[in-house]
Amino acid sequence: MENQQGQMHENMHTGNVPPQMNHGAHEMLDVHEVLSGSIGAMNQYTLGRQFVKDPELLDILDRQYNFMKEEYNITLECFQTGQNPSKPTQSYKMKQGNDFVYGLTPTQPSKPIQSPTEMNDQTVSGCMLGAAKSNASMKTMAALEVTNPVVRRVLADSVPNCIEMAYEISVYQNKHHYYQVPQFAEQDMQQMMNCYAPAQGMQMPNNGMSH
Repeated sequence: MENQQGQMHENMHTGNVPPQMNHGAHEMLDVHEVLSGSIGAMNQYTLGRQFVKDPELLDILDRQYNFMKEEYNITLECFQTGQNPSKPTQSYKMKQGNDFVYGLTPTQPSKPIQSPTEMNDQTVSGCMLGAAKSNASMKTMAALEVTNPVVRRVLADSVPNCIEMAYEISVYQNKHHYYQVPQFAEQDMQQMMNCYAPAQGMQMPNNGMSH
């Protein structure tokens, strides 16, 4: 019994854990999900590329793929070593503006394709958007469970990049009426925006103490 307690205490002690083993159980599982998700996203980009006709979408796809590849390699490296990666993390920069066209334009209802011959710019960009959103969610959830400080920072730094990629694709889709954005009536918008007031801070009771 005493030996078991000693072994438990030794297992719980983290001061001498080598960097490559400085990972919790939740972290191991969640980072596996992140890395698998990154591979899945890159695979989708690779498969979809052959169906892209629009040079603008092709440029977005290639830039995002190359960035994801570098980010995947950085994440994998620090996960396996537990130390700072050999390359610093970068911030993804989209080329497009951020103007959205609001309102709905009549279009054909969407439905799953029945053949690869139906793949086009709309379906490819839709797959790209789904992958970026999925990776943003997975990396956020994983970062909350990570114990290794380097892996946590790399994942946390990666989340805004996924958001930026998703936004870039949604702007592209909106321009081509693939991603339509309805609005509330102006009166309803005003009412909803004015539902809240600024916080004034906490008023602390003095508990009868004099100053």
